[in-house]
Amino acid sequence: MAAWIETGINAAAIAGQYLFAFLAFYLLLRLKPERKPRWLHLTLGRMKRREMPDRWMKLAGIDRSHPAFAEREALLAGCGVTADAAWYVFARKLMLGVLFAALVLAVLARVASVLAGNAWTFCIIVIGTLIVLLFGDLPLLRYVRRLRAHQITKEIYVISNQLLYLADSSLHIHTKLMRCLPFARTMRGDLEKLLAEWYHDAGSALRTFKQKLGTDEGMSFVETIDALRQHESREYYELLRERIQDYKEKLELEKESRKESGSYVLFVLAGIPIMYTFQVFIYPWVREGQKLFDSLG
Repeated sequence: MAAWIETGINAAAIAGQYLFAFLAFYLLLRLKPERKPRWLHLTLGRMKRREMPDRWMKLAGIDRSHPAFAEREALLAGCGVTADAAWYVFARKLMLGVLFAALVLAVLARVASVLAGNAWTFCIIVIGTLIVLLFGDLPLLRYVRRLRAHQITKEIYVISNQLLYLADSSLHIHTKLMRCLPFARTMRGDLEKLLAEWYHDAGSALRTFKQKLGTDEGMSFVETIDALRQHESREYYELLRERIQDYKEKLELEKESRKESGSYVLFVLAGIPIMYTFQVFIYPWVREGQKLFDSLG
């Protein structure tokens, strides 16, 4: 039995090597002598906007109208991913299939004691962990989206304060945003692209910037910038001041929420030494007392 399983594993490894070579050769044949665009960001933008072919989606069983797909698409947009969500769903399904096949082979090899048993046990644990992470991708995506939204809110808060500081200046709103660029980290690339496309079509650039931010605070910030672009008056700076206060309140609420979550974690961690103390020092005395009462009975 062990020899059959080892032979099957070797055959699967050889088949995988041939499949990889075939795919590499196929991709080389697909390469065409195409003139590269002058600007690299045009190529990257075209790759990000490319949607998965319908034939691939049918083969993978992906439906854009399914609620699970719509939820993942919204979460990926909130995480700053502008590519087609179908590519992520396709890669997820492909990885799950590969990992399940690898898990079955590892379990069979562990049962047959092929090579080192502990090594196969470690492989089973790693593969099982990856499968669980892929099945639980929605909570991970929500967590990443929440972290990104918090970071964007912090940056918008700082940039809005800087714009309010420059309210009495005669500089154009584009120049003011250029001076606020060093305060951006998470949305720096999107802000740079906004400023680069400003004089080509400011309205379209702002709409693209709003879509890429994908958060409520980002949308309100872009709307304020658009209002200042069209009518740079003192009233809109007062609106900006009000929204700065809203950003500050939300950041404070998130800070209090993190403190509360941290206190729960500390409470759980504080209980570990207590349980250890009971197990090491108190439980033996309780056990001996129970034996004494049983002997007396």
